[in-house]
Amino acid sequence: MLTKRLIACFDIIGDRVTKAVNFQDNIDVAPADELARLMYEEQIDELIFYDITASSEKRRLDVETVKKVARCVFIPFAVGGGISNLEDMHDALKAGAEKISIDSMAVRNPMIIKDGARAFGSQCIVLSTQVKRTVKSPRIPSGYEVYIDGARLATGMDVIEWIKKGQELGAGELCINSIDNDGTVSGYDIELMKLAAEAVSIPLIASGGAGKPYHLKELFTETDSHAAIISSMLYSPRIEKNYRVAELKSYLENENIHVRPTRK
Repeated sequence: MLTKRLIACFDIIGDRVTKAVNFQDNIDVAPADELARLMYEEQIDELIFYDITASSEKRRLDVETVKKVARCVFIPFAVGGGISNLEDMHDALKAGAEKISIDSMAVRNPMIIKDGARAFGSQCIVLSTQVKRTVKSPRIPSGYEVYIDGARLATGMDVIEWIKKGQELGAGELCINSIDNDGTVSGYDIELMKLAAEAVSIPLIASGGAGKPYHLKELFTETDSHAAIISSMLYSPRIEKNYRVAELKSYLENENIHVRPTRK
Protein backbone atom coordinates (compact mmCIF):
# COMPACT_ATOMS: atom_id res chain seq x y z
CA MET A 1 0.00 0.00 0.00
CA LEU A 2 1.37 3.41 -0.97
CA THR A 3 1.98 5.89 1.82
CA LYS A 4 -0.28 8.93 1.55
CA ARG A 5 1.31 12.31 2.18
CA LEU A 6 -0.03 15.38 4.02
CA ILE A 7 1.27 18.68 2.68
CA ALA A 8 1.07 22.18 4.13
CA CYS A 9 0.74 24.88 1.49
CA PHE A 10 1.76 28.49 2.07
CA ASP A 11 0.36 31.28 -0.10
CA ILE A 12 2.97 33.98 0.41
CA ILE A 13 2.61 37.73 0.04
CA GLY A 14 5.85 39.45 0.98
CA ASP A 15 7.30 37.18 3.65
CA ARG A 16 3.98 36.29 5.26
CA VAL A 17 1.53 33.43 4.85
CA THR A 18 -2.00 34.39 3.83
CA LYS A 19 -5.24 32.44 3.47
CA ALA A 20 -7.88 32.93 0.80
CA VAL A 21 -11.29 31.62 -0.22
CA ASN A 22 -11.70 30.76 -3.91
CA PHE A 23 -8.28 32.40 -4.51
CA GLN A 24 -9.65 35.76 -3.26
CA ASP A 25 -9.86 37.84 -0.08
CA ASN A 26 -6.48 36.84 1.35
CA ILE A 27 -6.10 37.45 5.06
CA ASP A 28 -2.82 37.55 6.95
CA VAL A 29 -1.85 34.50 9.02
CA ALA A 30 1.78 34.54 10.17
CA PRO A 31 5.42 35.07 9.12
CA ALA A 32 6.36 32.33 6.66
CA ASP A 33 9.44 31.14 8.56
CA GLU A 34 7.61 30.92 11.89
CA LEU A 35 4.73 28.92 10.46
CA ALA A 36 7.15 26.68 8.56
CA ARG A 37 8.98 25.89 11.80
CA LEU A 38 5.68 25.06 13.51
CA MET A 39 4.58 22.78 10.65
CA TYR A 40 7.93 20.99 10.74
CA GLU A 41 7.62 20.48 14.50
CA GLU A 42 4.09 19.18 13.91
CA GLN A 43 5.68 16.58 11.56
CA ILE A 44 3.95 17.56 8.34
CA ASP A 45 5.27 15.42 5.50
CA GLU A 46 6.01 18.17 2.99
CA LEU A 47 5.66 21.88 2.38
CA ILE A 48 4.71 23.84 -0.74
CA PHE A 49 5.37 27.58 -0.90
CA TYR A 50 3.69 29.77 -3.52
CA ASP A 51 4.76 33.38 -4.08
CA ILE A 52 1.22 34.10 -5.24
CA THR A 53 1.68 37.60 -6.65
CA ALA A 54 4.97 37.02 -8.49
CA SER A 55 3.41 36.02 -11.83
CA SER A 56 0.77 38.74 -11.90
CA GLU A 57 3.37 41.32 -10.88
CA LYS A 58 5.77 39.92 -13.51
CA ARG A 59 8.66 39.56 -11.08
CA ARG A 60 10.95 36.79 -9.95
CA LEU A 61 10.43 34.52 -6.95
CA ASP A 62 11.28 36.08 -3.56
CA VAL A 63 14.42 34.02 -2.95
CA GLU A 64 15.16 35.58 0.45
CA THR A 65 11.88 34.29 1.88
CA VAL A 66 12.65 30.86 0.42
CA LYS A 67 15.95 30.90 2.29
CA LYS A 68 14.23 31.86 5.56
CA VAL A 69 11.75 29.01 5.25
CA ALA A 70 14.38 26.47 4.14
CA ARG A 71 16.40 27.15 7.29
CA CYS A 72 13.40 26.05 9.40
CA VAL A 73 12.42 22.77 7.75
CA PHE A 74 14.15 19.47 6.95
CA ILE A 75 11.43 17.88 4.84
CA PRO A 76 10.69 18.02 1.10
CA PHE A 77 9.99 21.65 0.22
CA ALA A 78 8.62 22.91 -3.11
CA VAL A 79 8.44 26.52 -4.24
CA GLY A 80 6.50 28.24 -7.00
CA GLY A 81 5.60 31.64 -8.34
CA GLY A 82 7.89 33.82 -10.44
CA ILE A 83 9.69 30.85 -12.02
CA SER A 84 10.21 31.67 -15.67
CA ASN A 85 13.45 29.93 -16.72
CA LEU A 86 16.18 27.50 -15.67
CA GLU A 87 18.08 30.25 -13.86
CA ASP A 88 15.06 30.90 -11.63
CA MET A 89 14.77 27.17 -10.93
CA HIS A 90 18.46 26.95 -10.07
CA ASP A 91 18.19 29.93 -7.72
CA ALA A 92 15.21 28.39 -5.92
CA LEU A 93 16.99 25.06 -5.48
CA LYS A 94 20.15 26.81 -4.35
CA ALA A 95 18.08 28.73 -1.79
CA GLY A 96 16.98 25.46 -0.19
CA ALA A 97 14.00 24.13 -2.14
CA GLU A 98 13.99 20.49 -3.23
CA LYS A 99 11.27 20.85 -5.87
CA ILE A 100 10.06 23.52 -8.27
CA SER A 101 6.35 24.13 -8.80
CA ILE A 102 5.45 25.76 -12.10
CA ASP A 103 2.00 26.94 -13.08
CA SER A 104 1.22 30.05 -15.13
CA MET A 105 4.59 30.11 -16.85
CA ALA A 106 4.18 26.48 -17.89
CA VAL A 107 0.94 27.36 -19.68
CA ARG A 108 2.64 30.24 -21.45
CA ASN A 109 5.77 28.22 -22.25
CA PRO A 110 5.20 24.45 -21.88
CA MET A 111 8.80 23.69 -22.81
CA ILE A 112 9.89 24.98 -19.41
CA ILE A 113 8.60 21.67 -18.04
CA LYS A 114 10.83 19.67 -20.38
CA ASP A 115 13.81 21.95 -19.84
CA GLY A 116 13.46 21.74 -16.05
CA ALA A 117 13.10 17.97 -16.08
CA ARG A 118 16.20 17.59 -18.26
CA ALA A 119 18.27 19.94 -16.12
CA PHE A 120 17.23 18.86 -12.63
CA GLY A 121 15.29 15.60 -13.04
CA SER A 122 11.55 14.97 -13.24
CA GLN A 123 11.43 14.40 -9.48
CA CYS A 124 12.13 18.13 -9.05
CA ILE A 125 9.33 19.37 -11.29
CA VAL A 126 5.79 19.76 -9.94
CA LEU A 127 3.21 20.98 -12.44
CA SER A 128 0.60 22.93 -10.51
CA THR A 129 -2.66 23.86 -12.19
CA GLN A 130 -5.59 26.01 -11.10
CA VAL A 131 -8.89 24.54 -12.21
CA LYS A 132 -12.48 25.75 -12.32
CA ARG A 133 -15.69 23.96 -13.26
CA THR A 134 -17.36 25.10 -16.47
CA VAL A 135 -19.90 23.88 -18.99
CA LYS A 136 -18.70 20.83 -20.93
CA SER A 137 -17.98 21.66 -24.56
CA PRO A 138 -15.95 20.32 -27.49
CA ARG A 139 -13.14 22.60 -26.35
CA ILE A 140 -13.39 21.63 -22.68
CA PRO A 141 -14.84 18.09 -22.67
CA SER A 142 -14.01 17.38 -19.02
CA GLY A 143 -15.96 20.40 -17.78
CA TYR A 144 -12.88 21.72 -15.98
CA GLU A 145 -10.94 24.72 -17.33
CA VAL A 146 -7.36 25.74 -16.55
CA TYR A 147 -6.81 29.22 -15.09
CA ILE A 148 -3.56 31.11 -14.53
CA ASP A 149 -2.23 34.20 -12.73
CA GLY A 150 -3.72 33.36 -9.36
CA ALA A 151 -7.02 32.15 -10.87
CA ARG A 152 -7.52 35.53 -12.53
CA LEU A 153 -7.27 34.49 -16.18
CA ALA A 154 -9.17 31.73 -18.00
CA THR A 155 -7.12 29.91 -20.62
CA GLY A 156 -9.77 28.00 -22.56
CA MET A 157 -7.70 24.83 -21.93
CA ASP A 158 -9.16 21.55 -20.72
CA VAL A 159 -7.41 20.39 -17.55
CA ILE A 160 -7.22 16.73 -18.59
CA GLU A 161 -5.51 17.52 -21.88
CA TRP A 162 -3.16 19.88 -20.05
CA ILE A 163 -2.04 17.43 -17.38
CA LYS A 164 -1.51 14.73 -19.99
CA LYS A 165 0.78 17.12 -21.84
CA GLY A 166 2.56 18.02 -18.60
CA GLN A 167 3.29 14.38 -17.92
CA GLU A 168 4.57 13.85 -21.47
CA LEU A 169 6.90 16.83 -21.12
CA GLY A 170 8.46 15.40 -17.97
CA ALA A 171 6.63 16.69 -14.89
CA GLY A 172 7.23 14.34 -11.95
CA GLU A 173 4.14 15.32 -9.96
CA LEU A 174 0.86 17.15 -10.52
CA CYS A 175 -0.80 19.47 -8.02
CA ILE A 176 -4.42 20.17 -8.94
CA ASN A 177 -5.96 23.19 -7.23
CA SER A 178 -9.76 23.46 -7.24
CA ILE A 179 -10.69 27.15 -7.48
CA ASP A 180 -14.31 26.31 -6.64
CA ASN A 181 -13.42 24.45 -3.44
CA ASP A 182 -10.42 26.51 -2.33
CA GLY A 183 -10.76 27.67 1.27
CA THR A 184 -14.38 26.51 1.53
CA VAL A 185 -13.60 23.57 3.89
CA SER A 186 -16.40 21.67 2.12
CA GLY A 187 -14.21 18.82 0.86
CA TYR A 188 -12.08 18.11 -2.19
CA ASP A 189 -13.45 17.97 -5.72
CA ILE A 190 -13.58 14.19 -5.89
CA GLU A 191 -14.85 14.08 -9.47
CA LEU A 192 -11.93 16.21 -10.63
CA MET A 193 -9.35 14.02 -8.91
CA LYS A 194 -10.93 10.84 -10.31
CA LEU A 195 -10.70 12.25 -13.83
CA ALA A 196 -7.08 13.24 -13.28
CA ALA A 197 -6.12 9.83 -11.92
CA GLU A 198 -7.61 8.12 -14.97
CA ALA A 199 -5.62 10.38 -17.29
CA VAL A 200 -2.07 10.26 -15.87
CA SER A 201 0.23 7.88 -14.02
CA ILE A 202 2.47 10.28 -12.08
CA PRO A 203 1.70 11.20 -8.44
CA LEU A 204 -1.28 13.51 -7.86
CA ILE A 205 -1.61 16.14 -5.14
CA ALA A 206 -5.14 17.35 -4.39
CA SER A 207 -5.66 20.93 -3.24
CA GLY A 208 -8.70 22.92 -2.24
CA GLY A 209 -11.52 22.19 0.16
CA ALA A 210 -10.22 20.14 3.11
CA GLY A 211 -11.86 21.12 6.39
CA LYS A 212 -12.56 17.91 8.28
CA PRO A 213 -10.61 14.66 8.72
CA TYR A 214 -13.23 12.71 6.78
CA HIS A 215 -12.46 14.84 3.72
CA LEU A 216 -9.02 13.21 3.72
CA LYS A 217 -10.56 9.77 4.08
CA GLU A 218 -12.90 10.51 1.17
CA LEU A 219 -10.03 11.69 -1.03
CA PHE A 220 -7.75 8.75 -0.31
CA THR A 221 -10.40 6.02 -0.49
CA GLU A 222 -12.38 7.30 -3.49
CA THR A 223 -9.52 8.55 -5.69
CA ASP A 224 -5.95 7.53 -6.49
CA SER A 225 -4.51 10.78 -5.13
CA HIS A 226 -1.09 10.35 -3.56
CA ALA A 227 -1.08 13.48 -1.38
CA ALA A 228 -3.39 16.10 0.09
CA ILE A 229 -2.87 19.78 0.78
CA ILE A 230 -4.49 20.66 4.10
CA SER A 231 -3.75 24.34 4.67
CA SER A 232 -7.05 25.56 6.17
CA MET A 233 -7.27 22.59 8.52
CA LEU A 234 -3.88 23.42 9.99
CA TYR A 235 -3.79 27.17 10.39
CA SER A 236 -6.70 29.12 8.89
CA PRO A 237 -8.18 31.67 11.31
CA ARG A 238 -11.42 31.44 9.33
CA ILE A 239 -12.45 28.03 10.66
CA GLU A 240 -13.55 27.01 14.15
CA LYS A 241 -11.06 24.21 14.65
CA ASN A 242 -7.50 23.77 13.49
CA TYR A 243 -6.11 20.24 13.62
CA ARG A 244 -2.77 18.88 14.71
CA VAL A 245 -0.89 16.81 12.13
CA ALA A 246 -0.63 13.90 14.56
CA GLU A 247 -4.40 14.04 15.10
CA LEU A 248 -5.04 13.75 11.37
CA LYS A 249 -2.54 10.92 10.89
CA SER A 250 -4.03 9.00 13.80
CA TYR A 251 -7.49 9.34 12.28
CA LEU A 252 -6.26 8.10 8.89
CA GLU A 253 -4.40 5.16 10.43
CA ASN A 254 -7.59 4.15 12.25
CA GLU A 255 -9.34 4.23 8.85
CA ASN A 256 -6.69 1.84 7.45
CA ILE A 257 -5.10 4.55 5.32
CA HIS A 258 -1.32 4.24 5.33
CA VAL A 259 0.49 7.47 6.30
CA ARG A 260 3.97 8.30 7.48
CA PRO A 261 4.09 7.74 11.25
CA THR A 262 4.77 10.62 13.60
CA ARG A 263 7.72 10.56 15.94
CA LYS A 264 6.89 9.99 19.59
